[in-house]
Amino acid sequence: MNKDPFKEYLRESEPDKVNKGYAWSTAIGLQAVDGLKPSQYLIDTAIQNIEGKITIKEAQNLIDNYYEERPVHLSDDERTEEADKVSSRIAQILSETAFSFSPNEYISIHRKLFQGIYKHAGKIRDYNITKKEWALDGATVLYGSASELKATLEYDFSQEKDFSYKGLSMEEIIHHLAVFVSRLWQIHIFGEGNTRTTAVFFIKYLRTLGFSATNDIFAENAWYFRNALVRANYTNLQKGIHETTEYLEVFLRNFLLNEKNELHNRNLHISGLWNDEKVDIEETKVDIETEKVDIGNVLAEKGQDFSAKTTVHIHRLSEKFGYDKIFGRSAVMELLELKASGASKLISNLVEADVIEAVSGYGKGKYRFKK
Repeated sequence: MNKDPFKEYLRESEPDKVNKGYAWSTAIGLQAVDGLKPSQYLIDTAIQNIEGKITIKEAQNLIDNYYEERPVHLSDDERTEEADKVSSRIAQILSETAFSFSPNEYISIHRKLFQGIYKHAGKIRDYNITKKEWALDGATVLYGSASELKATLEYDFSQEKDFSYKGLSMEEIIHHLAVFVSRLWQIHIFGEGNTRTTAVFFIKYLRTLGFSATNDIFAENAWYFRNALVRANYTNLQKGIHETTEYLEVFLRNFLLNEKNELHNRNLHISGLWNDEKVDIEETKVDIETEKVDIGNVLAEKGQDFSAKTTVHIHRLSEKFGYDKIFGRSAVMELLELKASGASKLISNLVEADVIEAVSGYGKGKYRFKK
């Protein structure tokens, strides 16, 4: 599962599908900066929204309800829940046109993304932080001092607001944008979720400058983006290392100008050496193209009008079992993470709708999809 999850939609000729595909692709890809991976349920729900079967608000409600119904919340589940909920919220924000270039907007985006997930959502941190960075071989960037965060943030915004891009070459524009976003990120006014918030804000800001790139650069290179921010804010004269925006500028050239420069995380490591034991987050992307099935045609032929949630369940079941494999209630519970009562009700509805049929010879309560 190495491909961009929404590449098919980014190739669509319909503008609405392209924009939705880009929003979801970017939203899901950005989870990689914190080592998170959304669930298959989130992917399936995103498909429903892109294809116009449900609204973005309905998609968010499905995700919220999905986690309210889950009987157990383990630590891994909580991280997946964060990835799913934040992905849907990023997709919504990127789908909106409203935006104001201000510190309050920046803080507001963090609150919208992480409300109910972090207690400090939308709050400026009041403690100093360090982070061991892979790109720096375990060293940390010097982040903004807690006592100066608000003043520093307001200063950077005022400087950017007063800056004029008039008469600049594209090379100069991209360099300036790289400096601005790297400084904004380095302040690190939030305890967690700083990179995702900065990326969303930056994309919205770029639109106000006339850039409308709807490609898969953030989706496929979110980890590179973060490492480039790290390298833009680290200096170690003893080791001959200087902060540089060169990596960010290459990223932005691909993003804004559709150039095809190679983006490899190994190039950002300060040692210049790649440790093969390290896991490159770029290898963990989900391929949505392989998840698409033809069950929608089957439902249309049978004249069924299921809810969006049930339709997603049917997609997942049909992809897993196809027409030939036999399954029972326990398999449905495990795949869809439903309680016994929920799985039984779903099976009953699908049998009644003539979508699946009971089969004999495999024990009691076994079913398969009808051809």
